[in-house]
Amino acid sequence: MKVLKKISGIVLGSLLLLSCNQKNKENSTASNETLLLENVRLIDGNGGNPVENTKVLIKDGKIAQIGNDISDKEAQVIDLKGKTIIPALISAHSHIGTLKGTTTKPENYTEENILSQLKKYQDYGILNVMSMGTDRPFLFESGLRDKSVNGEIDGARIHSAGYGFGAPNGAPPLDFAMDKVYRPTSVKEIPAELDSLKKINAELVKIWVDDFNGKFKAKVSPEIYKAIITEAHKRNLRVAAHVYYLADLKKLLADGIDIIGHSIRSEVIDPTTLAQMKAKGVVYIPTLSLDKYSFAYAEKPEWIDEEFFKKSLEPGVYEMITSEKYKNDLKNSPSYTTNRKAFETAKQNLKKVYDAGILVAMGTDSGAMPLRAQGFSEHLELQLMTEAGLTPLQALTVATKNSAKALKIDNNFGTIEQGKTADFMIVEGNPAKNIQDTRKIVSVYKAGKEVSKSVLNK
Repeated sequence: MKVLKKISGIVLGSLLLLSCNQKNKENSTASNETLLLENVRLIDGNGGNPVENTKVLIKDGKIAQIGNDISDKEAQVIDLKGKTIIPALISAHSHIGTLKGTTTKPENYTEENILSQLKKYQDYGILNVMSMGTDRPFLFESGLRDKSVNGEIDGARIHSAGYGFGAPNGAPPLDFAMDKVYRPTSVKEIPAELDSLKKINAELVKIWVDDFNGKFKAKVSPEIYKAIITEAHKRNLRVAAHVYYLADLKKLLADGIDIIGHSIRSEVIDPTTLAQMKAKGVVYIPTLSLDKYSFAYAEKPEWIDEEFFKKSLEPGVYEMITSEKYKNDLKNSPSYTTNRKAFETAKQNLKKVYDAGILVAMGTDSGAMPLRAQGFSEHLELQLMTEAGLTPLQALTVATKNSAKALKIDNNFGTIEQGKTADFMIVEGNPAKNIQDTRKIVSVYKAGKEVSKSVLNK
C-alpha cells in the first residue's frame, strides 16, 4: 500500500508539474502573440513614402492595426525608434536543395540541405521563395513542401514549379542537377508530363528557351513550348520561361507565355513588344544579380569583404571566387565582354519594362549554382534595380508586393496591411533613402514571431 501511495504521489506530482509547465508555456506563447511596435518608420510595400513614428499592432500572427491611436494592455511593447520595418522579401525565382559547397548535384538534395537553405533565406529576411523547376520527388513525397507552405517548419516557405521542361541534349545543363527536367521530343508526351505536375500541385510550369550563349545547339522548339503552354493553361497552370533573346520573347508572347523568368539581354525591347507584354499581363523577373555575377569577380566587387555577403556563401565558394585563377579565367573567357554587355542591356530593359507598366517581380536564380548566393543575392538585386533607374521604394515594392502578386499569394503576403500575415524585417536606417540599409537587419518576424536576429550575429 505504501508503495502504491508513493507511486500515486509521484504520478500526481508529475501531472501537476506537467500542468504547470503547460500553463507557463501557454502564458509565454500568449504574451508573444500580441505585439505593439511603437515609434516605427513604416515602409508598407505599397510604394508610398515611409510613415514616420507610427504604431503597428500584431495579433495571432496578423497585422491587426496600424496608426497612432493604438493601445493594447495585453501587448508586448517594442520601441523601434530610429528603425524601419519593411515587408519580408519574396523571391519569385530561386532554386533549393541541389547546391552544397561548390557543387550542384542530385545527391545534395536532402531534407537537411533543403531546411538549411530555407533557414538561410529566413535569416536574410526572405520568407517566400519560388523554386523554379529544379525540384525532385522527395520534396513532394515527404510532405516537406506542404509543411513549409503551411508554416509548419522553420525557414522561408517554399513554393515550387516542380520539374521544368528543357531540350533533349540542350538547356538546362544536366551537370547542374537537371536530370529530373522533362525533355519531350514530341508533343504527345506533354499532356502526361503536365498531369504529373498537376498531381504534385506545382504552382507554375518552367520552360528553358535558351541556348546559353551558343553553348547548346538545341533549344526547346516553338512547337514543343506552344504545346506546353496550351496544355498548362488547360490545367490552370501558368508558364514561366527562361529567355535570353528578344526573338524568343516575341514568339512566346504570341503563344501565351505568362512569366518571363530572366531579363531579355540580346537587345533592347521595342515599344510594340512592351505594349504586347502589358496587354497580355505578362510578369517580368529581371534577375540582374545573375548577370552581375557572370563577370563581377574578374575584379574586386565592393561587397567582396562584407560579412553580410560572406555569411551567405557555401563553404569553399569564397576561396574559389577570390583566387587568381578564377579571376584570370573570367577575364580571359570568350563570354566576358558579352556578359558585361548583356548586363547593361538587362538594366535598360528593366527600366523600360517597369516604365511601361508591366508587373516586375524580384527573382535572382539564387541557389542554382555556387555564385548565386542565397540571401545576399536578393539584397544585391535591390541595389542593382536602383542602379537600373528604379527608386529604392520602387525596388522594395517589386521585391514585396509585386513578387507576392506574381506568385498569387498577395492576399496574405507582400505588404504590411491590416489583416495580412505579419512577415517583416526590422532594419537600421531608412531603405527609402539608401537601399543598402535592407542589409542592416535587426530581426526577422514570420507570422508575428521573431525567427531570426541579424545574420551577422550567427
